[in-house]
Amino acid sequence: MTSLEEVARLAEVSTATASRALSGRGRLADATRLRVREAAAALGYVVSATASGLATGRTRSIGVLVPLLDRWFFANVLDGIATRLAPLGYDITLYNVTDDAGQRAHLFETSLRRGRVDAVIALSLDFSAAELAVLDGLGLPLVGLGTPSPRLSTLRVDDEAVARVATTHLIELGHRRIAHIGQSRSAADDLDIPTLRRRGFEGALQDAGIRPHGFVATDFTIEDGHRAARELLAGADRPTAIFAASDELAFGALFAARDAGLDVPGDVSIVGVDGHELSGFFGLTTVEQFPHAQGERAADAALAALGEAVDVPAPMLPFELVVRSSTSAPAGGAA
Repeated sequence: MTSLEEVARLAEVSTATASRALSGRGRLADATRLRVREAAAALGYVVSATASGLATGRTRSIGVLVPLLDRWFFANVLDGIATRLAPLGYDITLYNVTDDAGQRAHLFETSLRRGRVDAVIALSLDFSAAELAVLDGLGLPLVGLGTPSPRLSTLRVDDEAVARVATTHLIELGHRRIAHIGQSRSAADDLDIPTLRRRGFEGALQDAGIRPHGFVATDFTIEDGHRAARELLAGADRPTAIFAASDELAFGALFAARDAGLDVPGDVSIVGVDGHELSGFFGLTTVEQFPHAQGERAADAALAALGEAVDVPAPMLPFELVVRSSTSAPAGGAA
């Protein structure tokens, strides 16, 4: 097994310098750090996590709390986090946070207290006061991504602005009968993402002097989008446009329109949110919010809090309207 002394000898530095270069701690010239890492790679040297932890008090692992492991959005965010962490020698410790009270109690009272991570990133999770107290008590950097808690340092997209952009696009095409598929809690909830998207939808319509032409509350799945759109499109006074609060909801709406014998966008225009990897395949107009890049930014925030030499990301994340074939002017002009 290759030793640290052999790496130092090949890189022509002291053992202490080699250790600092491989741990990422301490100030070193970039050329020296690179030379040591190249020597380690050439010799097949891998830093012992146990030894490194004993010497530095660090585990070289970032804990990520995620609500749904099987959703496309979170998979892309996790890949972005891993992309940023791996080159600096950090691993991910993944914690699935479900709605089960017993599972959550064990996670917060036992798993997170084991000292296995240097920082925690929470993805789109709402926490109770007791859970927030546990997180605060860990004494670790905490980074939220789209979390609705004002007590966490959180990176977020302006979801109200996202919805306004999507809805304004439909208004500018000439639509007046515009419906929404999504969720909402309380009108006073300023951090809940689905609520903010509904608020942006309604705000854009109000500014244009238009009343909403329907709303169906639903979970964010293709199946629920299909069910909700079928409900909206069943009546004679159906909407000419639907703003779906996610691309997966919008996919369901596309299938529902097809099942009803309606043309998209001739009979109904549909717009979503996310920038799903299949949105281009379906010709879906969407508001791209770059989930992979969101993961990279969340990782940068955690790394910066740990003293790594990375740029500190701005708290607001970018988004962009991408217009495709699922939206057009309503047949016969404004409707």
